[in-house]
Amino acid sequence: MNEFGGLRALVTGGASGIGLATARLLADRGAAVACLDLRPPPGNAVYGVVGDVTDDASVRRAVDDAVRRLGGLDVLINNAGVGAQGTVEENDDDEWRRVMDVNVLGMVRVARAALPHLRRSEHAAIVNTCSIAATAGLPQRALYSATKGAVLSLTLAMAADHVHEGIRVNCVNPGTADTPWIGRLLDAAGDPVAERAALEARQPMGRLVSPDEVAAAIAYLASPLAGATTGTALAVDGGMQGLRPRPQGR
Repeated sequence: MNEFGGLRALVTGGASGIGLATARLLADRGAAVACLDLRPPPGNAVYGVVGDVTDDASVRRAVDDAVRRLGGLDVLINNAGVGAQGTVEENDDDEWRRVMDVNVLGMVRVARAALPHLRRSEHAAIVNTCSIAATAGLPQRALYSATKGAVLSLTLAMAADHVHEGIRVNCVNPGTADTPWIGRLLDAAGDPVAERAALEARQPMGRLVSPDEVAAAIAYLASPLAGATTGTALAVDGGMQGLRPRPQGR
C-alpha cells in the first residue's frame, strides 16, 4: 500500500512503542515522517525532532523544524503520553498536574502549533492516542483514566471545530498494549508472570494488543482512504470494551 505517498506526517512520542510503530508504518506506506520526542529515534526512515510537549515554546520550535524538513504537514499523530497508577486518593496534586500536562495539554500544544500548517493540506488529519481507560472503568487507573477521558472529549470537540476546514480528527482507543510502559509495570510487580496473565485475561482475545496493531488502526484513521471518517474513536482492545463473553467451558 502507498496511500500516504506525497504526504507529510508528524508523530509525537515516536521514540518507542505505539509511536515508533506508527512512524515506521507511515513511512513504509509512503509518507515523509518526523518524530517529535525528548529523545527521537535514530535512523534514516524518519526525521527526529527534539521537543518537550509540556513546553509550548519547545513544541512550536519542534513543529516548525518538522514542517521545514518535511516541506509541509498533512498528518498529525498526537501520541505522546505517560502512564499513572493508583486510586483517586493515591496521587498527589503535583502528579495529577504532571500527567494532565503531558497527556492532555501536550496534545493541545502540539495541535495548536500544527493547525496553521494542516489548514494548507488537502488531506489533513489528526489522530489522538486515547485509551480503553476513557470508556471503561479500570482499577488503579483513576488519574490515567481522567486524562484519557479528556482526550476523547477533546477529539470530538476538535472534530466539530475543524470539520469545515477539511481537517479530520479521530482517536484510537487501545486496550492494554505490549509497550515499554507496560513492561516496566510488569517488571515492578511482585509476580510479573501472574500480572501479565491477569492483563491478558481481561481482554476477551486473551492477549495483549501489539503496538503494530494499534499503528495499523492509526494509519487507517490518518489515511485519505478514510476521508469520510471524523469524530470517531476506534477501539483496538481485543474486544474489551464491547464484548461480554462467557467464561470458557460454561
